[in-house]
Amino acid sequence: MVELISVAAVADNGVIGRDGELPWQSIPADRTQYRERIADDPVVLGRITFESMLGDLPGTAQIVLSRSDLDFDVGTAHHASGVDEAIAAVKSLGADRAHVIGGGGIYDLFQPVTDRMVLSRVHGEYEGDAYFPEWDTAKWERVGAEVYDRFTLEEWARR
Repeated sequence: MVELISVAAVADNGVIGRDGELPWQSIPADRTQYRERIADDPVVLGRITFESMLGDLPGTAQIVLSRSDLDFDVGTAHHASGVDEAIAAVKSLGADRAHVIGGGGIYDLFQPVTDRMVLSRVHGEYEGDAYFPEWDTAKWERVGAEVYDRFTLEEWARR
């Protein structure tokens, strides 16, 4: 069994991005905790998010979801065409956990099978074109929260 953990920075109004970028000024404490959290596991992400991170790829391997069969010039990148294929790729790497790191469509696709969510709830509302999916709070329990300057780090577990 593979544990799937969505990791995202989400504004008060659900915005996670605008034009492929974060819509708020960089928050160094959030970036640090995010990078440390995902460093030792594979990550699952969409092609656009993957391409935006090419200069500094996260995780031990990148499972890139795309409808197109892609070849990558990156030895740690693996293509998947859907959720089941992504989970199979994680298993083939010998991992028992993977972090789902976006974008919006990828979070939405994985929401029904995600086991945990670690959300940096960025204080404030921002204009954007990408959103974190809404979820049924009756099916989730907030199991932790830590307040930082400019964001609150929340951990959610599926009931």
